[in-house]
Amino acid sequence: MSFFKKFFTREKEEDLNKGLEKTKTSFFSQVTKAIAGKSKVDESFLDDLEQILISADVGLSTTVKIIERLEERVARDKYLNTEELNQILKDEISVILEENQTDDVEDFEFPEANKPHIVLVVGVNGVGKTTTIGKLAHQFVKKGKSVVLGAGDTFRAAAADQLKIWSERSGAQFF
Repeated sequence: MSFFKKFFTREKEEDLNKGLEKTKTSFFSQVTKAIAGKSKVDESFLDDLEQILISADVGLSTTVKIIERLEERVARDKYLNTEELNQILKDEISVILEENQTDDVEDFEFPEANKPHIVLVVGVNGVGKTTTIGKLAHQFVKKGKSVVLGAGDTFRAAAADQLKIWSERSGAQFF
């Protein structure tokens, strides 16, 4: 997370948090619905949770890790109600996120021997790919790198125009 914190002003970070709040609320409301009226974590709930996690764009290996940890934790720490199960799930997701913290991202450098370097950014609609690309381009240009941005989103209205604006702001070339 520290890699992206350099890019966000306090206002931008607050906007990001507001946007994520909707996703978080939706995610946990789906989990709440999945466990409503259940007195234990059974195969049916775990299948529902797997579907919810995959639908929320959590990777398969991370989904499996979350489910395994949830099963272990529930077996060890019995839960009494939906709120406690939600808290256990939040705790386990937090632990997984903390385990993946790396300090080497801030000083990442491409190997000089292999050029040109190509970065492909993919993700679902509305997650901020174009904005992130613009900010990364700015950082690379600031480090003296020659950057060319190529528009690959040919379906979204004004996607190429938005990327062109980012290239102009960052000093990168645009194709």
